[in-house]
Amino acid sequence: MAQFHKGMKFTISKQAYLDAISQVQHVVSARTTLAILSNVLLKARDGQLELTTTDLDVGVSGTVQADVEEPGATTLPARRLATIVRELPSDEVEVSVDEKNVASIRSGPSAFKLLGLSSEEFPPLARFDGGSEFKMEQSVLRDCLRKTSYAISTDETRYVLNGILFSFKDNLLTMVATDGRRLAMVEQELEFPQSHEIEFIVPTKAVAELSRLLGEDGEVTIRVSGSQAGFDMGQSLLVTKLIEGNYPNYRQVIPGDPKERIPLDRESFLKSVSRVALLASEKSNSVKLQFAPGTLEIIASSPDIGEARETLAISYKGPQMTIAFNPEFLMAPLRNLSADEVALNLIDEISPGVLRSGTGFLYVLMPMRVNS
Repeated sequence: MAQFHKGMKFTISKQAYLDAISQVQHVVSARTTLAILSNVLLKARDGQLELTTTDLDVGVSGTVQADVEEPGATTLPARRLATIVRELPSDEVEVSVDEKNVASIRSGPSAFKLLGLSSEEFPPLARFDGGSEFKMEQSVLRDCLRKTSYAISTDETRYVLNGILFSFKDNLLTMVATDGRRLAMVEQELEFPQSHEIEFIVPTKAVAELSRLLGEDGEVTIRVSGSQAGFDMGQSLLVTKLIEGNYPNYRQVIPGDPKERIPLDRESFLKSVSRVALLASEKSNSVKLQFAPGTLEIIASSPDIGEARETLAISYKGPQMTIAFNPEFLMAPLRNLSADEVALNLIDEISPGVLRSGTGFLYVLMPMRVNS
């Protein structure tokens, strides 16, 4: 028997509508076999408009204030809707949808009709009943993602590395990303019951979305059950499928006690490496760090182009030592940290280097062969 749908009607400010759509539309993939996945689900009720998008792996939902005259739900083409709302001439937008999911969008002298699809076809986001639950500051989680996400592997054959490991153990949240040549890890104290201890891998796309959605203020509630995790930020929610499989034992990659612990000014070290790397050869793609008492010389050369050198005064008392790194890999953590000082810990010229910042951050980097 056919269900009788009433229409839906609401009025909303153009800017609020646009912000809400742009918050969720990144998830919508341009090439999708299911028409409904190109659409955004709109639900209007109780003075709020809720917008939801999904690609079946990651789903995002956000709420915004609206003046709801008739509650209801429909789905409309997400990108097209965003383009229309962006161009509307007036600050107020009136939207009404009939029982056939045809939406009329009016703003000042403009009127658009947009054909939608029934909200009942839209795949619902996972619900989390039971399972593990954690609460933390949004700004803290955002910072942790920033300090690790650049090290995620893009090699799809090692799919367990195409995301960030979240490990909740012993009142610590440990987050790890690695691509096999470098590893970024951050630890954050967090209180939670032992019964909630869990490890899971959040895929790259969800990490990117989350980094965008997390704000400066407020808490995020993380819920996990089965093969899905949800990140609830109050005004917005992200639900993602998790990567199945076992993350490699990252602890065994972390080298033992260093012989040398060298403090460096993050900003000037980053700028020097960045300049010198301009002449790194495409083939070897490495910069050499030459340590001598009191100085660090950073060198790159390319047989057919030339060479670059820069000297930094540092507090180093150890023996002369030369170690080479991929410049891009060396700069990535420096760009994403905020501390003024970082420490480079070295054992010798062939062991991995470890970059540390504060107590909670560590970055392991494999050296490159030095041809003297």
